[in-house]
Amino acid sequence: MSISGSSWLKFGLFTVGLGQSFVFVLVPPLARDLGLSVIQTSSIFAISALAWALTSAFWGRASDKYGRRNIAILGLIGYAISLIALITPLFLAEKNILNITLLFPALVLGRLINGLLGSATSPATFAYMADITSKDDRTTQFARLESSFLVGTVAGPLIGGFLFLISNETPFYVFSFLGFIAACGIYLNLEKSNHIEAANNNIKISWHSETIWPFLAFAAILSLCQASLIQSIGFYITDSFNGLDNLPTLISMTFALLSISTIVSQYLFTDAFPMNNFNLLLFGTILLIFSYFTMAFFLTISVYYLSIIILGFGFG
Repeated sequence: MSISGSSWLKFGLFTVGLGQSFVFVLVPPLARDLGLSVIQTSSIFAISALAWALTSAFWGRASDKYGRRNIAILGLIGYAISLIALITPLFLAEKNILNITLLFPALVLGRLINGLLGSATSPATFAYMADITSKDDRTTQFARLESSFLVGTVAGPLIGGFLFLISNETPFYVFSFLGFIAACGIYLNLEKSNHIEAANNNIKISWHSETIWPFLAFAAILSLCQASLIQSIGFYITDSFNGLDNLPTLISMTFALLSISTIVSQYLFTDAFPMNNFNLLLFGTILLIFSYFTMAFFLTISVYYLSIIILGFGFG
């Protein structure tokens, strides 16, 4: 029985979720133990995130010209390479093979590959789904694509935790291999979509149009909030709850609860009890503000996890 192309796309996003979540769980404490400062470690991810933001729109336009399949494959290959390029310097530095002064630029380069090339997968995947779905069904299908990624972020720390028992590097090599498998599956099974070539489309939408810029601004603020949380969560738990045991497990639990609550939220409000887009944005924003407030001012582990669950519902 063959697997459909759209299923391979979802598997591709799942594999990306595996690696991304595990990177945020493992790399910050490893980098700190090897002598990098909090600012240096955060900069590794910030530079990659900036590259991601600057190139995503380019890859979306490129998928119009060169095909959704080709750009999605390029993104998965870039993601898979970046995992290897990120863990290898850490492994070499641990073994005293790589000079510690070269560790920071090596990690920046490894993560930058993900920002420049790995950013191609999401816009191409969502554009493909937009091509093959009706307007009424599109929100639901987009939510399912996002859920595939989120399931990966839940499974990443869990699977990676078992693979970590073999060695620090094993999870990264396994997740990288799965990325290559997803790229091969998309190449062999994804059919071309009936999208309109951008070059032949006479309708041009400006980013500062009154119907566009408010959503861009909202998305930018939301991405800033999400990226700030994800990049700092390892340090936050380590510094705020350093009296507790098994801090890596606590960090993994954060990603698991955040992803599960987001998936549940998407199911409830797009499938079971659908809401219109305005109400989704309004109630989601209220939940986000509330969760960040409680997380900042109530420093107990129980309130922290409750805040993470509410945050997941807001993101969903």
